[in-house]
Amino acid sequence: MSTLHLTTFIAAPVEVVFDLSRHIGLHKISQQNHKEEAVNGITSGLIKEGETVTWKAYHLFKFRFLKVKITAMQSPDFFKDVMVTGDFKSYEHEHHFKSAKNGSIIIDIVRFELPYGILGTIVDRFYLRSYMKQLVEQRNKTIKEYAESNKWQALLNKRF
Repeated sequence: MSTLHLTTFIAAPVEVVFDLSRHIGLHKISQQNHKEEAVNGITSGLIKEGETVTWKAYHLFKFRFLKVKITAMQSPDFFKDVMVTGDFKSYEHEHHFKSAKNGSIIIDIVRFELPYGILGTIVDRFYLRSYMKQLVEQRNKTIKEYAESNKWQALLNKRF
């Protein structure tokens, strides 16, 4: 099993960052290079604990589907999504949020494992870890862009 641990500082209130992180539309924007879209479950707005979303996206030369469920949430500190169905043997993503001076810190802990035995291990080691890290970094870059400007207000339709 591989584990990624990423930390991102965003100069915005933790409540804004938390909500942007669970916003279906913003996730879609962050992954537009992969033609990602929510095709089942919660397909717009803010996903909540107990809800699922099925993502369709173009990765590794074909369209893939990943259904995740939000299995835990403590606003505005934490939420966790876990794969229900998809190409991984297992997948879970913990999203931690901390208030910091002048902003917030996102701590992403992503654990995943590929099937396919030794072949999966080789693909993971030499390609997938880096690829997955780039996906999370792009997502956080988009969250940062929206949170540090006024763009977030149109998505969240509220003020903090």
